Amino acid sequence: MSVEDTAPPKPGRPRSEQSRSAVLRATSELLHEIGLRTMTTEQIAARSGSSKATIYKWWPNKYAVAVDAFFSEMQTDSPDPDTGSARGDFTLWLRGLCHFYSGPSGRVFAQLIGEAQFDPDVADILRDGLIRSRRAALEAVWDRGVARGDLRADVDRDIAIDLIIGPALYRLMTSRGALDDTAADAIVDAAIRGLSR
Repeated sequence: MSVEDTAPPKPGRPRSEQSRSAVLRATSELLHEIGLRTMTTEQIAARSGSSKATIYKWWPNKYAVAVDAFFSEMQTDSPDPDTGSARGDFTLWLRGLCHFYSGPSGRVFAQLIGEAQFDPDVADILRDGLIRSRRAALEAVWDRGVARGDLRADVDRDIAIDLIIGPALYRLMTSRGALDDTAADAIVDAAIRGLSR
């Protein structure tokens, strides 16, 4: 057996990905426990077992970490379905979003949106790190629906997506109205009446 065969593996990407996952997990926990404004990079480092230098290797500040952690949670709760119909896709997607908004993570998202009103960097991070990617999933749903003939090709895609997301976001921000499956179904039904062929 050669020396190379018995040498311990060199640290590399797997360890980095482990650290990155630990940072995101710690950030999610802190966001839910103490909130965005109170949370510090030092607390993230202490809880995750990573150094501040490691955190700053991947993220410019705690807000960028928070958005990334939040996005990781959101991906779990709000998948991109392909049911074979635009109505089905939008309904499943919005049900997932309402479930997410109505839980502890909804409060975290509201904090991120609130912070974005005062800090342009947070607004940029939120838009580029989270909102664009989620809209991309809905754009795919819309494009599939148009291609299948479910949806009207003459409707502006961005406005159509706003019609579906908007009511749930309004309910989150104002605490006015339910955020459950019944609400999601009603929102999609109302929107689809004007958007379908």
